[in-house]
Amino acid sequence: MIFTVACGGNDDGSGSGDTETTDGGSGNEGPTTEAPTTEPEGDPVPGGTLRYGIEADVDGLNPTSSALSAPGLFMANMVFDTLAAVDTEGNAVPYLAESFTPSADFKSWTIKVREGIKFHDGTDLTADALIKAFELERTDPLVGLAVKPYYPETGAVERIDDFTVKYNLLEPNMFFPHAVTGQLGYIPSPTWVDAALADPTLNQEPVGTGPFKYDSRSQDSVTRFVRNDEYWNGTVWLDAVEFYPVTDPDTRVELLLNGELEGMQTTDPAQFVSLREDSSIVNAFDDTAEESFVMINSSKAPFDDIRARKALTLATPRQKYNELFGLGENRLADQMFTPESPYYNPDVKQEADDPDAAVALATEYCGEFPENCTEGKINMEFQWSGPAVVQTRIADLFDEAWSVAFNVTRQEIQQDLHIQETALGAYNVVTWRQFGADDPWADNVWLMCRTVGGLALNWPRFCDEARDELLLQAINTDDQAERVSIYQQVSQNINEAYTYIFLQHTIWANPMKDTVRGVCNRTSPEGVALKCYSNGRSWFNTAWMG
Repeated sequence: MIFTVACGGNDDGSGSGDTETTDGGSGNEGPTTEAPTTEPEGDPVPGGTLRYGIEADVDGLNPTSSALSAPGLFMANMVFDTLAAVDTEGNAVPYLAESFTPSADFKSWTIKVREGIKFHDGTDLTADALIKAFELERTDPLVGLAVKPYYPETGAVERIDDFTVKYNLLEPNMFFPHAVTGQLGYIPSPTWVDAALADPTLNQEPVGTGPFKYDSRSQDSVTRFVRNDEYWNGTVWLDAVEFYPVTDPDTRVELLLNGELEGMQTTDPAQFVSLREDSSIVNAFDDTAEESFVMINSSKAPFDDIRARKALTLATPRQKYNELFGLGENRLADQMFTPESPYYNPDVKQEADDPDAAVALATEYCGEFPENCTEGKINMEFQWSGPAVVQTRIADLFDEAWSVAFNVTRQEIQQDLHIQETALGAYNVVTWRQFGADDPWADNVWLMCRTVGGLALNWPRFCDEARDELLLQAINTDDQAERVSIYQQVSQNINEAYTYIFLQHTIWANPMKDTVRGVCNRTSPEGVALKCYSNGRSWFNTAWMG
């Protein structure tokens, strides 16, 4: 139920997560997860503008209506707070909310928000703000795809008192607070969202309760936020944070190393060595959440036939991809869990690198459906987001390999349009990055039959009622052994459907200049240590520059 943690297209088609101390980047032998190198110590100093490079811009910053990919969620973290936050152990803990109380059957959850908090425009945070945000999200054509499938059509939310709301679910869910740690947990000013409904240009000028206030935005150029001097959860040290969308990762790194940026996000391993070797850079690397893959639309020809999907899978040069674009950093992925995850299924292996078998399947398919083929090869379109040099090189690699069995038409478009077309099903094959939830149940939104429609978050538009039954079982038990068995079955099911061709466990890097300090000092109001990096984004309410 967390909307668009994933995104279509990126530096190299890869993923995300949080950090813990390990041995670090060792090719395919172990986790390429590294904690942030030690930040210089010292007392926080007020002032300074942190300039941050992101991989792309987004169509707006309204959590009730905008498609927020990783860069959009990063910017939203500046101006909005979430009802819950994820701690360093992966638990969802109260943040804007003071408490979460489930019913006995876990089909209802009562949320009480903290009193005395104001939005940047002076509006009070109340139960009415939560209800307005929820209803706008539920009725939005795109964001609603992540909300409607899990709530009844009427009576989904109830106002208990000025600061308390009850959320009523369709099914029991023991892990509901994770749903409000991301976009669906951002609470915007109700005054602002009313104004944005009347004037959609205001979707670019967000108003929340967060540590920074919106200052200015030039789309695809720079978005600037300034300090909220009245932030409710501690002192904010930075004067401002500026986000610069730079689609080419080489350029982004160059700007960082030259001092034109203080921080950036990237998934391009070609830069990792230089980032590690520069003593002025504080690095955080992680591959434990999102996976990168090729994704196939199963709802229309030719890939409504499993033979075409399997042919593409077998023709995919997975090993060569990892050699060229993993560079000894990324690990090959067979499924949406890393080998260190308790949910990992060791029996699931991703097929690939068998062009002869791909040709045989394509020949069989074309014999039955010649109208979808030319000269004995299956016709298809391959779409990715850009412009980015790395993405074009990936497209070249796949085009060459797939051409043994497919006639490939290529299309490069900007990331926001790429996401929209994928949601509409206006694609055959795309490169994608997904499955980055802190608890795997929150990835149900990408997998269930109920999220297939005119617009879909089940991007492959593949329905399997047996898979749905497993996913619902997993949210109605806190027996860890049972959950492990369920998610291992889900991984096997996904593998056999041939809708995803898993490539790598993506490494998100969030390098920053050593002048940026205190990023990992973030805590909940009760003092619980919170994640400081997740899915390529961070929070800067405790950051300072010295």
